[in-house]
Amino acid sequence: MGTIVTLTMNPALDIATSTDRVIPTHKLRCSPPRYDPGGGGINIARAVHALGGGAVAIFPVGGPACEMIHHLLDQEGVRHHPIAIDGFTRESLAVEDRQSSEQFRFILPGPEVCEADQERCLDQLSAVAAPADFIVASGSLPLGVREDFYARVAQLAQMRGKRFVLDTSGAALKQAGRGIYLLKPSLRELQDLVGREIGTPLEQEKAAREVIEQGRSEIVVLSLGAEGVLLATAQECERLAAVPVEARSTVGAGDSMLAGVVLGLSREMPLREAVRFGLAAGAAALLGSGTELCRRSDVERLYQPM
Repeated sequence: MGTIVTLTMNPALDIATSTDRVIPTHKLRCSPPRYDPGGGGINIARAVHALGGGAVAIFPVGGPACEMIHHLLDQEGVRHHPIAIDGFTRESLAVEDRQSSEQFRFILPGPEVCEADQERCLDQLSAVAAPADFIVASGSLPLGVREDFYARVAQLAQMRGKRFVLDTSGAALKQAGRGIYLLKPSLRELQDLVGREIGTPLEQEKAAREVIEQGRSEIVVLSLGAEGVLLATAQECERLAAVPVEARSTVGAGDSMLAGVVLGLSREMPLREAVRFGLAAGAAALLGSGTELCRRSDVERLYQPM
């Protein structure tokens, strides 16, 4: 089983807490916070590691959050290569209203990442990816990074003979180019990518096939929340049901799912089974609190091999 290398251009220090009730203008007394290293690619590397796989996380980081993210990843045993930058890495806050069990998420913008630091990220990615099977880029792009940045990562992956997996949104997704191995959009992200509303299951399949026929990606795993996923390839489309659980927190569920899919593929599972394994990992993340990701024991309990 090979290593999975992840790239997170807009990492965060995730903070989770709770309060009796979220009320405007009031001072809200909160529970002791939980801190986690965050951002799409970092979360995927953490989930892969928790599930027994090999992962390396690459990300630019600076300011007060830098040492905390490094310390937390060391505590979890997740291999990582931080790229030091001058800006201050963002913090993200998740607050649970204990009366309603609703969760409120506050996502701050990331720092500006200069062109020289972007090149250092790509150089580090190229070096670390040599023994890897997959390169996974996930999350938004920070200020200063061109919208076609992920197209450059796709080209790097092709040159290195690696399979490139992407999970992003907006302009970064539209400008991600072609030659991607696997895309994991939400329905809204797929609508943005194809430039039209998608109302019916048949329209979902048509849009996913369009992305494949355009050469953007070999595989599309369309995330449909409680309805599971639509798995689309050039040969067929198949719907796979979500694993039913009672959700406590949705933070990190998509990252856990993608981690399970890529880990399954790296273990040479058939594509369909890798996606089912990913669905179990995503469901396991829903069982956690705050910013907690999937736990291996939960994933192994929820995943039922065919």
